[in-house]
Amino acid sequence: MSNLTDTQSTILSRAAARSGNLALPLPDGLHGAAAKTVVGKMMSRGWLEEVDANLRRGEPLWRETGDGHGTTLIVTEAGLAAIGIEPVVAGAVARARKAKVEQGATSEVPSRPKSRAGTKQAQVIALLQRPEGATVAEIAAATSWQSHTVRGMISGALKKKLGLPITAEKVEGRGMVYRSES
Repeated sequence: MSNLTDTQSTILSRAAARSGNLALPLPDGLHGAAAKTVVGKMMSRGWLEEVDANLRRGEPLWRETGDGHGTTLIVTEAGLAAIGIEPVVAGAVARARKAKVEQGATSEVPSRPKSRAGTKQAQVIALLQRPEGATVAEIAAATSWQSHTVRGMISGALKKKLGLPITAEKVEGRGMVYRSES
């Protein structure tokens, strides 16, 4: 076992017990400059590693990267070995995490959330994919939604969540017409 402080030992031990060996949340009372100092020393010794946080699984953030993503901290094989956990177990956990990261990196197109068939969301997408597109009023009539719900669906679920390219064009006699080519 390495020369660990009580705080470092607590962080590593708690992380070893968590799913994915997440080092966050840090112990109570450890925040701000003190947390940065402790984590910085642990990272320099190779005990902690900063990885992309999976926000869908609710992984806690260590640092925001500024592009809408963030990082979290995980314990490395060296960190687990520092508290006496066998390298075989530590290696298996590290390989599983790296396999997930590499699997995501090798896919050419990032995976988008899928829309289920037969839902109102699928119905809205079908309306938008017609050559003539659809207005908010037409979508509201087809789905029995209020206009603000339709606009929220277009901007939130379709554009942001699903990443569909939606265009809007003002058409004489119809008003604002929305289209999607995906």
